[in-house]
Amino acid sequence: MRKRYTFLSLIKLAIWTIRTKFVWRKARIIRFPFDLRGKKYIDISEGFTTGVGCRIEAYPVGENKVLQIGKNVQINDYVHISALVNVTIGDNVLIASKVFISDLNHGSYGTDDIHDSPNTPPNERKLYAKPVIIEDNVWLGEFVTVLPGVVIGRGTIVGANSVVSKSLPPYVIAVGTPAKPVKIYNFESEKWESVKR
Repeated sequence: MRKRYTFLSLIKLAIWTIRTKFVWRKARIIRFPFDLRGKKYIDISEGFTTGVGCRIEAYPVGENKVLQIGKNVQINDYVHISALVNVTIGDNVLIASKVFISDLNHGSYGTDDIHDSPNTPPNERKLYAKPVIIEDNVWLGEFVTVLPGVVIGRGTIVGANSVVSKSLPPYVIAVGTPAKPVKIYNFESEKWESVKR
């Protein structure tokens, strides 16, 4: 099926394409509004595409780039990505609308045996971070949340509304809170098969 654009849509697309080259030359198209914070700490590869209302931010503790986005990554409307130490998104990753990805948290709540007090205002608690790695060919469904310290393996699909709080292996379909594999791709049969529990 061929996409049909109205005249107004074509004008908008042309304006976005021109503006994109002023924000990131390597990007294919960034749809505005687009909120970008800490650009010098972010590295994107060619073919990057966004929907409207996305927020991408990097607040590093040093001078290194802490957010790396691979080739041909497509993020849809209202995606929020935040990096403090390292968020790496591989090539050909598809991210649906309203997805949140972050390597940081305000405070620590038992992780590494550090317990921040609930009497301290949340915005005054120390930021803690653990790297997030999303490997090539991953697809994140609508409203997915990816929390600090996880790796999502190559070719994995995460279903809508899932919370990824623990790492996921490659080539699985994972759903739920926390996200757990329900299917795995069998390369011999070339079929998705249910995960035996």
